[in-house]
Amino acid sequence: MPIAPTPAREDLPMPSPDAAAHSAALVARIRDDIAAGGGWISFARFMELALYAPGLGYYSGGVRKIGARADDGSDFTTAPERTPLFARALARPIAALIADGAASIVEFGAGSGALARDLLLALDGMASLPQRYDIVEVSAELRARQQDTIAASSPQLASRVRWLSAWPERIDGVVLANELLDALPVRWVVKAEAGWEERGVVASEQGLAFEERPIDEDLLAAIPGRDTLPRGYLTERHEALDRWVSTLVDRMDPDAVAILIDYGFPASEYFHPQRTQGTLIAHYRHRSTTEVLARIGLQDLTAHVDFSAVARSAVSRGAQVVGYATQQAFLLDCGIAALLEPTADADPRAWATQAASLQMLLSEAEMGELFKVIALAKRARVVRGFGRSDRRAAL
Repeated sequence: MPIAPTPAREDLPMPSPDAAAHSAALVARIRDDIAAGGGWISFARFMELALYAPGLGYYSGGVRKIGARADDGSDFTTAPERTPLFARALARPIAALIADGAASIVEFGAGSGALARDLLLALDGMASLPQRYDIVEVSAELRARQQDTIAASSPQLASRVRWLSAWPERIDGVVLANELLDALPVRWVVKAEAGWEERGVVASEQGLAFEERPIDEDLLAAIPGRDTLPRGYLTERHEALDRWVSTLVDRMDPDAVAILIDYGFPASEYFHPQRTQGTLIAHYRHRSTTEVLARIGLQDLTAHVDFSAVARSAVSRGAQVVGYATQQAFLLDCGIAALLEPTADADPRAWATQAASLQMLLSEAEMGELFKVIALAKRARVVRGFGRSDRRAAL
């Protein structure tokens, strides 16, 4: 029996007529997919279409996504947008890896291009530029913004950057993914009265709705304590994440290193008995909402990352986890605090703005504890950023 979605919040801005028409076209595309699937699709399939349907999905369409404020039409911001200190700190472990033979940087989902711009400028100042900087980007809108960002601020470095619409066949350097894994499609599972079921999406007269179906038992294998979790417990399974990490490791050269940064938990915290409604959420105009079936194609959909699943997938393909820490510990170990030290001619207001941004990156109440950094490699490596605290035992 269909389950009605959460009623729309009245405090969120209404989409423009053009945006509403765009969303309606995507809903029609999803309804066709539901019909072709026999009247039901997994939430992962819905999320894939909502975010990545060619020309219509949130990331593959033309809507603005990343920015500083809701009034600029964006929905969220990321660490590189807040301060260049993030990239300057990250440049330190990357410079060491380049000195150790890494030929390239491959960034997946480069947002507005701020991280690539600031990282290239920092590496240039350290005489540690990579031979090339590849950006794998599916969004035409973001690709255009990235090109403009890099060309405007570092035109002398733009020739080192190339854009790819698909995975490179071979990765011979440093892989970066900042706030990418959270946007990979997830399957939704719930512990109903009769046992575990999978929550998917169906078409209704009012639009789209949820409906639960019998579950593939393989989806439950990685949920610790599943038999003791309470009735009504709702959580996500990260099959697309497993595939992404497996593909990454398969294409990495023996000396390549991947640094992945995102919000999430190890499995023991991800599937905590008190996390009864999971982590799936939407972002619209810098506000979070549980209305995942609203504003389809106009809002971001994300789920926190199960870092134990990342580690498990990497190890299963022959890689090692060479570091795992909170963003706070990682950035401090990379020396980010020293980068903010004021100089005699520093603008006090600019310094205060950077200090506030740094506080947000490091604070346990903000991004410092929720965000994690995990490093993967095919051989034992020392990667700067994990000397202060290494939480691999928690995985």
